[in-house]
Amino acid sequence: MSTNSPSLGERVVHKEFPPITRHRLALYCGASGDHNPIHVDIDFARAAGFPDVFSHGMLVMGYLGQALTDAVAPSRIRSFSTRFAAITQLGARLTCEGTVTELIEQGGEKRAKLALTAKDQNGEVKLAGEAIIAL
Repeated sequence: MSTNSPSLGERVVHKEFPPITRHRLALYCGASGDHNPIHVDIDFARAAGFPDVFSHGMLVMGYLGQALTDAVAPSRIRSFSTRFAAITQLGARLTCEGTVTELIEQGGEKRAKLALTAKDQNGEVKLAGEAIIAL
């Protein structure tokens, strides 16, 4: 992000991640404590009507949070919220971005509202959200 106040529409967050692998999902199961077999057991996923396992939504949120904190010091983040938009398939290559949608002043502090997205390689939004950051 520029040292001056960002302008409306300016992209201040951008980070690309490698494809989501079975190994990454297994590691996330252990780290998060979320051992739902839909994320690691292909037989279970198929029995539930899915072609294969798929990512934990919170893993995708973690990627978006990492992209945000890579671009903005955590001490400047005032809020961060997301909503899940679509299942993130195995092999998805996510790109996380954030653009300025509003410049505001609150409590004497200049802030920017960011629209955030995590999209796969086909441009499908998997996670959307927003953050408010201090400038």
